[in-house]
Amino acid sequence: MKFMNAVLSVSLLAIVLCLSVAVVGRDVSAEDKCEPVLRHVVLFKFKDSATPEQVQEVEKAFAELPNKIDVIQDYEWGTNVSPEGHDQGFTHCFFLTFKTEADRDAYLPHPAHKAFGKALGPYLDKVCVVDYWTKN
Repeated sequence: MKFMNAVLSVSLLAIVLCLSVAVVGRDVSAEDKCEPVLRHVVLFKFKDSATPEQVQEVEKAFAELPNKIDVIQDYEWGTNVSPEGHDQGFTHCFFLTFKTEADRDAYLPHPAHKAFGKALGPYLDKVCVVDYWTKN
């Protein structure tokens, strides 16, 4: 059973990475190529007991982090709409961009991020995080 969960988790990560590559994977001329950036992908699975209002509070609190933590270069999020059924209960995907690992490392212990984590805790069942450097 643990092996199957590991296989499903790896499959989920592969899907997320493929989707992110598909979004940015366009035909780019040499002058259009940008410096690599560090992507921080966060997936949430909420507890069944979390109300829609509580989930909305979490969404709002996460969206406020870029205004509180200046090393976040870009932020976007959305909810799962895949018809494939491979989401393992993860409903929310948050996508942050950093210029450097030092910026990401400053974000992780930042007081605003820590406060967000505490506020999120009572509603969160599972979290999955993947960081990667973009490639052209």
